[in-house]
Amino acid sequence: MPISAVRAEPIFGQVHRDLAIVSSLTFLTPDGGHMKGNYVLVRVTDDAGRVGLGEASVTSVWSGETQAGTVALIEQELAPVLVGADPFDLEWISHRMDRVVFGNSFAKGAVEMALLDLQGQALGVPVYRLLGGRANPLSPPLSPEGRGFDVGIRLKFVIGAVEPMLAAQRAQRMVERGWRAIKVKVGRDDHPRADVERLRAVREAIGPSVWLSVDANGGYTVDQAVWAAAHLEKLDVALFEQPTRRGDHAAMAEVRRRSGIPIMADESVFTPQDALEVIRAGAADVLSLYPGKHGGIRPTQHIARIAEAAGIPCTIGSNLEREVATAAMAHVTVCTTNLQCERFPGDLIGPVYYEKTLTREPLRYQADRLWVPEGPGLGVQV
Repeated sequence: MPISAVRAEPIFGQVHRDLAIVSSLTFLTPDGGHMKGNYVLVRVTDDAGRVGLGEASVTSVWSGETQAGTVALIEQELAPVLVGADPFDLEWISHRMDRVVFGNSFAKGAVEMALLDLQGQALGVPVYRLLGGRANPLSPPLSPEGRGFDVGIRLKFVIGAVEPMLAAQRAQRMVERGWRAIKVKVGRDDHPRADVERLRAVREAIGPSVWLSVDANGGYTVDQAVWAAAHLEKLDVALFEQPTRRGDHAAMAEVRRRSGIPIMADESVFTPQDALEVIRAGAADVLSLYPGKHGGIRPTQHIARIAEAAGIPCTIGSNLEREVATAAMAHVTVCTTNLQCERFPGDLIGPVYYEKTLTREPLRYQADRLWVPEGPGLGVQV
């Protein structure tokens, strides 16, 4: 079943206007918000006519990758490596891709998704079974004869760094729809007191029992982050994501030492080397992982195991991926022990934000839970 063709095309997604994400990163965009998502859809075809799907979420301010660059890179640089190869030779293909292209993790991750999708289709099994099956057992059966039931992947809904009343309204609306975990963007204003006001309004709207976290996307200085943490702790904020800029592990370690809220690294961890440096610096209590950042599902598992060896839990993040990549992230979540979404809810919410569904059948969401597709491969068709 050698690979016969590789294609990449730009696709777009329009975000529901009342759900647009505003953060310290979107401050740099022309509209000040994440209103349209830019993606690249990858199709890898084998000689039997099967088509494996992959998806790259391309945001230049986040990863340095663009649609045009990703399409050109896949078709001009990576396709020659892939055509004629066996999609099951994934280790060899991954090393070859790294030899011909530096970085570009989202592009490589999309290719790896497509190859795993092809493998699953050829064998008639979902991707998570290719990678060892469910890491977290199903919930206890309802009867002694039962096999158990799937409770889905626990998620949190993300609220942008909008004015306090609007943030509170959006959070309250999602809680009324069954969401029991909320994340709020911070770090966009000149002083974190604006963020504290936003979080106070949100906490009052959602009540004391809803799990609440914040994400600064690296928008704070050390002093700002420490000041914010001291005030947010009083609002029972459970997790502080990426308080200071990526790459400065010493700064984030200083915040961690002086914060009463656990710190999560996101932008700081793209590669296994990044994870090791964050761990050695003592810069984080939790890591946010997902295939686009790391160049694929298998590298995500690799980093999760590094963190597990250091006693650091992980959760699944996102870059507002569409259904193809979200399905891939669901697969890696259920087959990786150290992706602890029950404890630290994940971010697999991209499809919820968009006006139209990319796939023939929508992914299965129910309130704040997502279920992994059970069909062959990734289990989705565009």
